[in-house]
Amino acid sequence: MTWDPNHLPRAFRHEKGSARASAAALEISRRAVEDQLKICGHKRDADVFELFLSQKELTEVIDLSRFKKLKYLWLHHNKLHGITFLTRNCCLTELYLNNNAIFEIEGLRCLPSLHILQLHHNELTNIDAAVKELKGMLNLKTLSLYQNPLCQYNLYRLYIIYHLPAVELLDRNQVTEKERRSMITIFNHKKAHIVQSIAFQGKVDASWDPRSPFKQKPAQRVPSDFAFVNNVDKTVLEDPEDAVFVRSMKRSAMAFTSLNWDTVPTREEKYLEEKGTEHVQMLTVTLR
Repeated sequence: MTWDPNHLPRAFRHEKGSARASAAALEISRRAVEDQLKICGHKRDADVFELFLSQKELTEVIDLSRFKKLKYLWLHHNKLHGITFLTRNCCLTELYLNNNAIFEIEGLRCLPSLHILQLHHNELTNIDAAVKELKGMLNLKTLSLYQNPLCQYNLYRLYIIYHLPAVELLDRNQVTEKERRSMITIFNHKKAHIVQSIAFQGKVDASWDPRSPFKQKPAQRVPSDFAFVNNVDKTVLEDPEDAVFVRSMKRSAMAFTSLNWDTVPTREEKYLEEKGTEHVQMLTVTLR
């Protein structure tokens, strides 16, 4: 009786086939790396500062940790699914991974020197996982994530700006000061309240919930001979936050006063004495 490999369990045959495919993919990657080393004339790993491995139909990449001084790596337009091969390239400053099939970026947190990261046209779906992986990169200035499923998140751009404050160029567009102010208002309510509050020798929370009406607490009156400017309310509130609210409701008010010309008689009306006995009225308009 001869041995037939087809009689093996299906799961075992599938696992063995996957191992062979992975080994073949790694071999293709190894050859691509060696070809680039020959083209560039590098004989020592310590002399390698950049590797151009784009458009090689790569599904996996060999461990690149032997290139200790690698700074620039091009891997765009391949068929990669992950990037676990980059856990020890601490000097890497520019990484181009766009136009692949990457669905997770676990391992990027080990690249603290990364300055430019291109990840557009991939399969990233979990925005929280992506932010968690990129959050510790204080040197990351340029980031592209467009054409990923996670970009369908309603506040995607502001969410990224809020969690990655070091990024200056996101998806080919400069991060503006208006966007930074907007993301604070949306994602950090406490800080927004402090920024917008009026300080009385310190920062106070000026937040106010319209569902709970403002109630003025009993206040004491100051002596009548105390010097106050004419336009300042003499009531002293016990709670500084109440004082903040009252003042905020009065600030930025502008009043315009003018004649009510409807009450001013014309020359003919004066002659006929139809409006001669009426008093001229004043109109005051207050804008906030």
